Amino acid sequence: MPSDETKFLLRENQIPTAWFNVVPSMPTPPSPPLHPGTMQPIGPDDLAPLFPMALIGQEVSTQEWIDIPGPVLDVYRTYRPSPLYRARRLEAYLGTPARIYYKYEGVSPAGSHKPNTAIAQAYYNKAEGVRRLATETGAGQWGSALAMASAFFGLECQVYMVAASYEQKPGRRTMMETWGARVVASPSDETAAGRAILAGDPDSPGSLGIAISEAVEDAAKREDTKYALGSVLNHVLLHQTVIGLEARQQMDLAGDTPDIVIGCVGGGSNFAGLAFPFVPDKTRQGRDLRFLAVEPTACPTLTEGTFEYDFGDTAETTPLIEMYTLGHKFIPPPIHAGGLRYHGDAPALCRLVKDGVIDTVAYPQTKVFEAAVEFARTEGIIPAPESAHAIRAAMDEARACKETGESRAILFGLSGHGLLDLTAYQDYLHGDLIDG
Repeated sequence: MPSDETKFLLRENQIPTAWFNVVPSMPTPPSPPLHPGTMQPIGPDDLAPLFPMALIGQEVSTQEWIDIPGPVLDVYRTYRPSPLYRARRLEAYLGTPARIYYKYEGVSPAGSHKPNTAIAQAYYNKAEGVRRLATETGAGQWGSALAMASAFFGLECQVYMVAASYEQKPGRRTMMETWGARVVASPSDETAAGRAILAGDPDSPGSLGIAISEAVEDAAKREDTKYALGSVLNHVLLHQTVIGLEARQQMDLAGDTPDIVIGCVGGGSNFAGLAFPFVPDKTRQGRDLRFLAVEPTACPTLTEGTFEYDFGDTAETTPLIEMYTLGHKFIPPPIHAGGLRYHGDAPALCRLVKDGVIDTVAYPQTKVFEAAVEFARTEGIIPAPESAHAIRAAMDEARACKETGESRAILFGLSGHGLLDLTAYQDYLHGDLIDG
């Protein structure tokens, strides 16, 4: 029987000391990235201008476990393990026999799951003599995390923030600047990629694809700079698996096992971080375990995209990766879940969707905020708009259990808090929010 405890914490010495690589547990491994010029599989030398060699090694690794360096663990210990909660008030509100759990990453200093990889990337870059990092950010969670991690390891940080979010979320911009980062709205006039977009559309709301183009161009033209990415790539998803590894232990402490694992998806790092450590239960052990990846209908990459090779950025400077994509020129509507406005998704996640291991669903913005408010009024936490997509799906799954009478365990990722997204809630509460 599940424990009556509401909150499940681990001791400090139970923080994972190795990251989990899902590739050996996949029915089909991801296809290799292709060089944008030759269209041949890329090698380590092709990635060296952008990433330190340690991260390149992790990107192509087929090793199941990769040790977490001591200095990274030292920073993790300041906020990990993150808590796992049993959502009893939400269960009672829904009148469901389902058991709902959520893994809460909003306890990190940056307020989201993003520091799990930002800290690792800053450490590896510093260790190889890099002095400056360039990156993009959508809603600002990733930019905030990298700004903080850069401050910890003495690195300069340049952030290209999607213009729509730059205007919608000034609080996140201030966080980045407080941690020492320089932040500009993307598209900007500081790169050739940005200037090209502005020439055609001076009022462009921007996209993650555009911001990636700017950050990659910035890194490529400076010898002291490397590029840091907050999602999509294998090494990023790898670092996030501390979430799911902790969740496995915490579910054991609760005396329960998830039947459904749910997470929101923009590029895939939050979902992968929670779900990937559970994937072998299904692919190797044949357990009846359902994974549900949730995205916005305004940017329905997994639910409506095409599975093919595509560029990761708008300017066609990055390697091509095989993924579900809406096309690298796609400009999504400026919905408040800025972290989910990406035209593609992580190759490993996409391959698992393609092979039927992971299911997908998409929701409109108003339905997501409806669930977010219900969650806040029962559980107390105001969730990030991105995380609220997972809440919506978890509530729908719980309602389905009510109809069938099944008592199933639902585990979802609450990837961050929404305390810097209150203008979005204001729009919803005043009836001004549209689906886009």
